[in-house]
Amino acid sequence: MSAANTDIAPTAHAPARKKTRDWSDAILAGYLVVFFAYMFLPLLFMVAAAFNANPTPSVTDWQGFSLKWFRELPQDQRFIDGLLHSLQIAFGVIVIAIPLGLAGALILTRLRSGASTLLYTVLVSPILTPGIVLGATTMIFWRDVFGVEAGLLTASIAQAAFIASYCMLMFMARLQRQDRVLEEAALDLGASSIFVFRRITLPFLMPTVLTAAVISFLQSIENYNTTFFAIGSSWTLVTEIGARMRFGLSPVVNVIGVIFVLITIVAATAWVLSQRSDKSG
Repeated sequence: MSAANTDIAPTAHAPARKKTRDWSDAILAGYLVVFFAYMFLPLLFMVAAAFNANPTPSVTDWQGFSLKWFRELPQDQRFIDGLLHSLQIAFGVIVIAIPLGLAGALILTRLRSGASTLLYTVLVSPILTPGIVLGATTMIFWRDVFGVEAGLLTASIAQAAFIASYCMLMFMARLQRQDRVLEEAALDLGASSIFVFRRITLPFLMPTVLTAAVISFLQSIENYNTTFFAIGSSWTLVTEIGARMRFGLSPVVNVIGVIFVLITIVAATAWVLSQRSDKSG
């Protein structure tokens, strides 16, 4: 009798478990719908507004399909110059931030001292500093001490002040997984520290160097607060868009967004395909 009850019990509870699983699946599906709608609906509206003939970016007030905003973008010299300035600053940030981040990571991972905690706090603190403070203090310091007027150089330095900290954290994560036996063996055999770094440490860090360069570029391109207070009378693409928002947005801004979305999709697709080809090869 007890054996029969044992066989029946799981069958009796099966519908309840199935009902609970159905509710869990429904909640998960609903969450995913809300999540993806929250992430991508604004992008879809932005893309649609770029093809609307309405001079005010809108999707609800549709005045016909048009490509005139795409034709107007190359004629807007402020936007073109702002894009060139953004690219120059981003290149400068990469050149400054990656060596600084790498140097900080090497010091912190190799330093065997109680001061490493304090040094780590100091080197990470720019991430927590408001961008307004970084931009204004960089501009004032370089102007008053070295006589350098605010411009693309000061904007690059101000951005690199906190982007270097992100690079440092990435390099530290990579270095903590490194087996230092090869370095120690090379040093024991008489290799110099520069040779060991160039032939062993740097090749090991090269994937992180490339990743840090991409992250630095993206953070520089989209940065507004630090750039606005450090660039003086010059401008970037982002600060120009911010300045025009006071007078109402133009669909040309939506066109810029569409172009960046397409570049992101193409770059991500190329990256995935390259990774697949490397694995298959």
